[in-house]
Amino acid sequence: MRAIISVFGKDRPGIIAGLSAVLYRHGSNILDISQTVMQGAIFTMVMLIEVGAGDSFSGLKADLEEAAESLGMELHLQREEIFDSMHRI
Repeated sequence: MRAIISVFGKDRPGIIAGLSAVLYRHGSNILDISQTVMQGAIFTMVMLIEVGAGDSFSGLKADLEEAAESLGMELHLQREEIFDSMHRI
């Protein structure tokens, strides 16, 4: 299953490393990533991931949200098909 992660908050070192470590522990793979720092202070990132085979989506979501909170970030995780249906014109 593929999913979309969106993250935003105040820029600081270790954001991508911290979230990538969670994905690694869950056996998930980053398929695509886009990130930017707006006006030198606001970090935004979107990742397309492949959720690890047999992994719990709810467990992955909880661990990502916990990691994001510890980094001062807001994180949203959605299954790709839900994201696509919400953004279809």
